Amino acid sequence: MNTTQEEQRWLAVMGRDNHADGASVYGVRSTGIYCKPSCPSRKPLRENVMFFSDTQAAEEAGYRPCLRCQPQRQSGTSTTNEEIIQRMCTYIEEHLEERLTLAQLSQEAHLSPFYLQRIFKQATGITPRQYVESQRLKQLKNRLREGEAVTAALYDVGYGSISRLYERVPTHMGMTPNTYRRGGQGMQIAYTIVDSPLGRLLVGATEKGVCAVSLGDQDTELERELRKEYPAAEIQQDNSQLETWVRELLQFLQGEHSWSQLNLPIDIQATAFQWRVWNVLRNIPQGETRSYGEVARSLGDKKKARAVANACATNPVALIIPCHRVVREDGAAGGYRWGIERKRRLLAQEKADS
Repeated sequence: MNTTQEEQRWLAVMGRDNHADGASVYGVRSTGIYCKPSCPSRKPLRENVMFFSDTQAAEEAGYRPCLRCQPQRQSGTSTTNEEIIQRMCTYIEEHLEERLTLAQLSQEAHLSPFYLQRIFKQATGITPRQYVESQRLKQLKNRLREGEAVTAALYDVGYGSISRLYERVPTHMGMTPNTYRRGGQGMQIAYTIVDSPLGRLLVGATEKGVCAVSLGDQDTELERELRKEYPAAEIQQDNSQLETWVRELLQFLQGEHSWSQLNLPIDIQATAFQWRVWNVLRNIPQGETRSYGEVARSLGDKKKARAVANACATNPVALIIPCHRVVREDGAAGGYRWGIERKRRLLAQEKADS
């Protein structure tokens, strides 16, 4: 490339000339990102810029496409905030081992930290920092369950030290990483099983709160599922310790008081996304339902209906988190972890009592 051509391309970048889009792209050495000449991001220093004839040449040189101007897209199309956030989430998930600060993420997106924080929270309900932590915890739990040593797992998912890991884990996992990895070893869980209008009802709890509410037909199956989650925990049947909490659940099932009167502490494990879904469910008025798509849209991403359905299916505390209030788009009941007929009966009861 001759000097005159390179200077013309630099002038196009300085003037954000959209007429030059498609003729070349420029890469920024300090970020490893390449952009269109018209990219509205902060202008780079001249000494950090390399020009390429097309996107393929830029990517072959090791540069990544800008999330803001999307140089690899055809001209005439624009990038929405939703697309930017989806790409940022993918970037975070693929770079958890790195130090992902808001400043670094905003540089990657070619957005100001304030703007990225605002549109990210609008779209997901949480900040980029919270999303990073939720993904690290999710991967940590997977690695621990697979038997990986805590020290190796924490560094693999981006925690710089044991102390930093332990600062965050108790709130989200309800136990230390070693305890979780050992299947709940050292934990004490009391449970009881009683008759209810919907069959057999199991209620399990730690010293912090209710960790399991299950509905079924056979006690052995309910017990097996509880022990499967915490195979090394000390689990004992105790019909007296949980009497108060069981009574509240039975009063709700018998129509003696409303769901809003259920005021039980819970001690469960969840990702940030699961918590967001479950909080939406807890705000659905008794007697009403929402579709999986409606819940997804309330979270800012209509494409996550399947993820919402999965969060409902993994709800460990039936009734307390009312996943039975989520139905299919056509109004049909849809699936339910504890049986579709129980879901229909719950919905009919709530509608009659509301």
